[in-house]
Amino acid sequence: MAVLTRNFYLRDTVKVARALLGTKLVHLANGSELSGMIVETEAYCGQKDSACHAHRGKTPRNAVMFGQPGHAYIYFTYGLHYMLNLVTEEKDQPCAVLIRGVVPLAGIEEMETRRRKKGAELTNGPAKLCQALGIDKFLNGWDLTLGSKLWVEEYKTIPAKLIVATPRIGIDYAQKEHREALWRFAVEMH
Repeated sequence: MAVLTRNFYLRDTVKVARALLGTKLVHLANGSELSGMIVETEAYCGQKDSACHAHRGKTPRNAVMFGQPGHAYIYFTYGLHYMLNLVTEEKDQPCAVLIRGVVPLAGIEEMETRRRKKGAELTNGPAKLCQALGIDKFLNGWDLTLGSKLWVEEYKTIPAKLIVATPRIGIDYAQKEHREALWRFAVEMH
């Protein structure tokens, strides 16, 4: 399959968040492929978005967001969890898409070992999928367009009728207009 190019990420963040549904997230960990189809994303739209990490400007933590699109921005939250974001738009336009959920495809036994869980709870959240796929701070800043170690590739086309758009989750601190923006995209699973 084709690895997503820099041009894929060099677009409006909300459009990228929607377009990522149905793509395949791949991490090669210790020679094994751990992968899943992306089924839930959230767009974070730069300094104008009060829910975005870059809202208050550039810091050592969020510096990757200010770089080239197509890089992984991975941060640690609550002193417990890693979260994977894919940088979008032009350099110095700090936007990214949070990967919130994947359906496991390859390396499922390894994922179950990492998570000590099976079934629906395996990768149905941003911290869960990072733990399952072994994604951590060492991949922060990684160029996803290289097609090695960590990347996203074409996989399936999701029909528009199966995609829902809702407000983002866990951003109570953001301004009302940003809390209510329909910037979370998910595949309706039946």
